[in-house]
Amino acid sequence: MSLADVLDPLQQPLFTVLDTPVSWTEVLGFGSGALCVWLVARQHLANWPIGIANNLFFILLFTQAGLYADAGLQVVFITLAAYGWWTWTHGSGPGSGRLPVRRTTRTEWAWLLAAGAVGTTGITLLLDRATDSTVPFWDALTTALSLMATYGQCRKRLESWWLWIAADLIYIPLYAHKELYLTSLLYIGFLTLCLAGLRNWSRDLAATGPRPAEVTV
Repeated sequence: MSLADVLDPLQQPLFTVLDTPVSWTEVLGFGSGALCVWLVARQHLANWPIGIANNLFFILLFTQAGLYADAGLQVVFITLAAYGWWTWTHGSGPGSGRLPVRRTTRTEWAWLLAAGAVGTTGITLLLDRATDSTVPFWDALTTALSLMATYGQCRKRLESWWLWIAADLIYIPLYAHKELYLTSLLYIGFLTLCLAGLRNWSRDLAATGPRPAEVTV
């Protein structure tokens, strides 16, 4: 049995929304993605393996939709998930408890914004010249914002939620434009969960008191 034989059932329509077929891949991506964000908002370690499963489903979905940067982004997310999983359990140092919520430092903001600008520009040019993407800039921008937010999530930086909120506000109309209506609906749910996560992490930070962020490498 080939890989195509295994993946083909996941790509079959399950039901139709607004005359557009919705595949098993999109449904499974919807469910695993919502569960992952819900777990992140509660700082539950299980968000990382659930998130990796979500990334695998979205690789298939976005490749089919021609959102190549978003598909490639999922591979990076899997790598970052492994890093975040380790950081949440070991990032506070030997013998310490769970990694605390902290604020993003000015130095981190400086290199994050610089990397985001360079990444958006570079990915836009790549998609425009090397693929048939019809939305190269928006695909690139959401990719950059998502990577910035994921870094903050791995380090439990409070402001990572604001980056996710910014990305979701673009993702919602972008996926609707690509006729991924269920995924667009999912990101409306993500937006709601991000607001809840921002509130929960803010409360946690307030309860533990202000701390200087550790030096990162």
